Amino acid sequence: MRKYCLSSVILASLLAVSGPSLARASQNGGTPETGYLAPDAQPDSTRILPPPPQPGSARQAADTHAFEVTRGLAGSARWALATSDANLRMDGLLHAFSCAAGFTIDAGRAPRLVALIHRMDVTEIPDMRKSKAYWHRARPFVGNTQPICTESDRAHLATSGSYPSGHTMYGWSTALVLAELLPDRATQILQRGRVFGESRIICGVHWASDVLEGYVTGAADIAAMHGNAAFRTDMEAARSELEDLRHTAPKPEAKACAIEEDAATHSPL
Repeated sequence: MRKYCLSSVILASLLAVSGPSLARASQNGGTPETGYLAPDAQPDSTRILPPPPQPGSARQAADTHAFEVTRGLAGSARWALATSDANLRMDGLLHAFSCAAGFTIDAGRAPRLVALIHRMDVTEIPDMRKSKAYWHRARPFVGNTQPICTESDRAHLATSGSYPSGHTMYGWSTALVLAELLPDRATQILQRGRVFGESRIICGVHWASDVLEGYVTGAADIAAMHGNAAFRTDMEAARSELEDLRHTAPKPEAKACAIEEDAATHSPL
């Protein structure tokens, strides 16, 4: 198993609230890893975020509308992109930002970037787990038979909290860091980060408000991490690595990039 995939012990504990796709945050043995933030410096999303929309509210009506409308995208290119975005393994995640970066980000050729994002994941897991457990909001497909893009995860996801979106938090955190490391591509990278979160709406596994607050949660965590010297040091190491990689890595496939760009112009939000 790759060093950036969850060990079976850590994965088992996370699956209770987060879903199997969180397998991109990992550890190498029996000792829990340390993130960038001490517990007293960890943002608390149960205080940062507003409560999720209540039944009968205008916010819940908007969430329901977004879910229902996007069920019509099943089988489309956007649906396929959303399915791909559900993969949070390191190689899949970094490849998802290749078009935005302008070159293929190969996890195997970017060990410092991998280490940075992996430790970011370890840092964010407590906040994500706490907030999901605190609100334990039901996901939009619960209680109906509407399609979702990861049907094999349906039974498991039905038992985990929907608010906020952990996928969105991780994707937006990654986008913020990549935008800082590649500032000349910041617009494209942040746009892709938005689309990555919106894929959870397309998939039908998160409400729109889950995604919106997932962006906030990710931003809060990254802001706090910037106060940590080790994070800043790791950022500089990843910056140098990416600068070298961009001159030798192949260009992404134009067809895939066109699909991502079209997704950005057709937001479900």
